[in-house]
Amino acid sequence: MNDFSGHLPRSRDYRRLLAGLFFAGIATFAQLYGPQAVLPQISDAFDVPPTTAALAVSAATLGLAVAVIPWSIVADRIGRVQAMTIGMIAATLLGALAPFSPDITVLLVVRAAEGVALAAIPAIALAYLSEEIDGRAIAAAAGSYIAGTTVGGMSGRLASGWVGDLADWQTGLWVTAAVCAASAVAFIWLIPRARGFVPGRFRVTAGPSIARRMGLNLRSPAQLALYAQGFLLMGAFVAIYNYLGFHLIEPPFSLPTALITPLFLAYLAGTVSSPWAGVLASRHGRLVVLLGSTAIMAAGSALLLVPQVYVIIPGLLVLTAGFFGAHAIASGWAPAAADPEARAQASSLYYLGYYAGSSLFGWCLGFVFHGVGWGWFVATVIAMCAVAGMLAFGALRRRADA
Repeated sequence: MNDFSGHLPRSRDYRRLLAGLFFAGIATFAQLYGPQAVLPQISDAFDVPPTTAALAVSAATLGLAVAVIPWSIVADRIGRVQAMTIGMIAATLLGALAPFSPDITVLLVVRAAEGVALAAIPAIALAYLSEEIDGRAIAAAAGSYIAGTTVGGMSGRLASGWVGDLADWQTGLWVTAAVCAASAVAFIWLIPRARGFVPGRFRVTAGPSIARRMGLNLRSPAQLALYAQGFLLMGAFVAIYNYLGFHLIEPPFSLPTALITPLFLAYLAGTVSSPWAGVLASRHGRLVVLLGSTAIMAAGSALLLVPQVYVIIPGLLVLTAGFFGAHAIASGWAPAAADPEARAQASSLYYLGYYAGSSLFGWCLGFVFHGVGWGWFVATVIAMCAVAGMLAFGALRRRADA
């Protein structure tokens, strides 16, 4: 019988666990979103329209969305840390191969495979955290993990964008792969062995067992509402970052790409807001912080309608802070609210919705942008935030852990 009740805050293993997952977030999200900063260059290099170039991001997020549930099953069989390590190493190798792609088709195939490998981290990390951390500290700890994902997303975009401006998009992606390799080494060195989960504790060989664990989550209105947060908010967020660069290189801005890349420093707002959201949720409740963060994201989006760079920059900061605050709450709430034997699947289903939204809206909102303009594009993003907030309020307001 396992009587481990979780690492306590300020303990050595608690700090190592958070640091390890922080580096896992960097390794994952730097690779996942590194190409976003060089999408205009990929569009020019392969002579494809922006919506096709944006598939370099969507292909990876789609691969990730497809693979999160299989990875959760693998993690139940071989262990959380082992599965994350395998996925991280495979993704780093694929990331180094992607710049060798001779055409857009090969690039998209390699990126999709990279997404499949990267899925091991988001599929498992929060389930691992919920099993290894004292229950009272889960929300704050999840915020720290999400902070690592923001640093990863920012560092990958900055590395590829700045190096891409100086050299080419291929060199930019190679530098990003090097950052991810270093982060993977740090993760493997820091992460404590799992004590709250024993591989094979749940039967995974028969279909009904997996189906039952999936069904426990899919029959829960609260879980479905949390999955909808990832689907809608992430879809809106990625679409903004995919197409903002294309918007800013056009009149009335006409900015060079060298000045657009620093806008990804806005991710620092998410690095601050995600752990802060976790702390606020521990004090005031998850739902209040989730709804407040979503409203902040919508307000930041509205500022992007003003055709002035000095307004767009703070708007992007506000939008990013709001998104990562909401994501920190929803992603940590899903496994914490799930049945203990279905936590890995709850986390995987959340990320299935999260990356399905990224893949779908990160691509199709480009047709809104190019078809009817930036104003309708931003209005669609704000509407998605409103729908997410209404679903959260309707399904989660009566929960004891809200």
